Order: sequence, then C-alpha cells, then structure tokens
Amino acid sequence: MRGIAGHWRADALGLIADFMLTYSETETLQRIESALRAAASVFERFTLGAIDAEYKSGHDPVTEADRVLDGLLRNELLRDGEGWLSEESVDDFTRLEKHRVWVVDPLDGTREFIAGIPEFCTSVAMVEDGRPVAGGIYNPATHETFLGSLRSGVTYNGKPARASQRTSLSGALVVASRSEMKRGEWRQFKEADFNVRPVGSVAYKLALVSAGLADATFTLVPKHEWDVAAGAALVESGGGFVSTVDKKRLLCNRRPPLISGLIACGPFLADELTSRVSCRLAPSRLS
Repeated sequence: MRGIAGHWRADALGLIADFMLTYSETETLQRIESALRAAASVFERFTLGAIDAEYKSGHDPVTEADRVLDGLLRNELLRDGEGWLSEESVDDFTRLEKHRVWVVDPLDGTREFIAGIPEFCTSVAMVEDGRPVAGGIYNPATHETFLGSLRSGVTYNGKPARASQRTSLSGALVVASRSEMKRGEWRQFKEADFNVRPVGSVAYKLALVSAGLADATFTLVPKHEWDVAAGAALVESGGGFVSTVDKKRLLCNRRPPLISGLIACGPFLADELTSRVSCRLAPSRLS
C-alpha cells in the first residue's frame, strides 16, 4: 500500500507542479496583455508624421514616446525577484542573476514611427533561464496584437494562429529589414525565387511570421536581445523555427545582450532557409 500511496503522492505533486506552471504562465500573459493595453493609451497621445526626435549615439532616434513607454512597461511588468532589460533603460547587470527577466523594446521601429510608416510596435518578452518563453507585440498603427507562450500557442488579435505551413521557399513571402535593403544588404537575394517585402521593426516582422502572415524573415547583421526576444518567443509558440544565423539556439539575458543575427520561419522551411542563408555568409560568421 505504501507503494501505491507513493505513486499517488508523486502524481499529486506532478499535478501541483503542472498547475503552478500553468498559473505562472497565465499570470505572465495577463501581465503582458495589460502592459500592451497601457502602451496603446500612450500612443494615442502622438500624431504620426508630426513627432519630435532626438538622436542617441550611432544616429539612432529616440522620442518622448520611447521614454514614457519604458517607464510605463517597467511599472506594469516588473515584480520583486525579476530582472529587467530594455533598450531605453540603463542596463542593470543584476539581471544576470535572475531566473525570470523581462526583455522589452518600448518602441521598436522608431524611424518608422517618426516617418508615419505603420510598421512599429511595443515588444515585451519574458525570458526564463535564458530562453524566451512568452511574448507580446502590439502595433498601434494597425491595431494588431500578437500574444503567446510556448505552452499556450499564439493568438493574433485574440484568435488562435500559427506559423506558416508552407513547405518550399519558392513563392514564399519573406519580410526584410527596410534599412538593410536600403543599404544593399539584400541585393544578394535579388534573384531569389521567394518574394521579398521591406518592413520596418524587427519585432513586428517576427510577429508576422509567428501568425503565418509572412513565411519567413532573417537578418544577417547583429541585433540586440530587445529587438528579437518577444518575436522569437512568439514564432516558437506558433510552432515556427528560430535560430541565430550561426546555427545556434537563441539565448537571452547575456552580457552583452547582442546576437549575431536571426532566422525565423515556418517549421517546414527551416532546413532550406538555413542552407540558403548560410551560403551567403562569410566563412568567419560560421566559425
């Protein structure tokens, strides 16, 4: 009887663990959703195409919206015992000691925001032990909300969605960085058999892939974790594929928070896309 009781206890403990995990995930998604709703109210204060900007080092623009959103998201999301990494906050390296870390970009696509191009968003990710496990992305110009976690899947404007099920890159829609295309970095793919569409905001491009609204995206230049963490969580939550360009698993909450570049696509395009992108990289990028 003790053996049976032992099994019962083990089963009960397993159920409790599953419940706690599900509760934690649900609560995390609720916090993300609440934060994105709060962000929406901030964007309502601004008129696209009539926004003042300053410039940080490296000629990156920053607006009042970036700063206001950063403070709002911190207040909405951060709890005791959690870490914080944001493009608009001074990096607090105590995050490296945390199990759970929020990785956010208050306004990804600031150039588009200033220019009035509807391809910018607020991006929020929860990272646990280095892995992006949940994310939310909101585009206020198009009123699109992408929300999901590895266990719950992805929703697009509240409805279940998933990554593209296309099995070949031929004819696929690949969304590309608007600025990378302007710099000529996508010229090498000019004759490719897939369709390339320029889109601003790395996070927004990843969100589109997560919901099957685009088949793939990739960037061959280094990106910060706050650019990609939420989008990567969403793509994987939607059943898609994510990898760094040097064929490594994406890990976040690193020092420094920089990755080599990123590939994201539907699950059946992973091998073909990885092969094509790898062929275009300099040998030093693959070592």
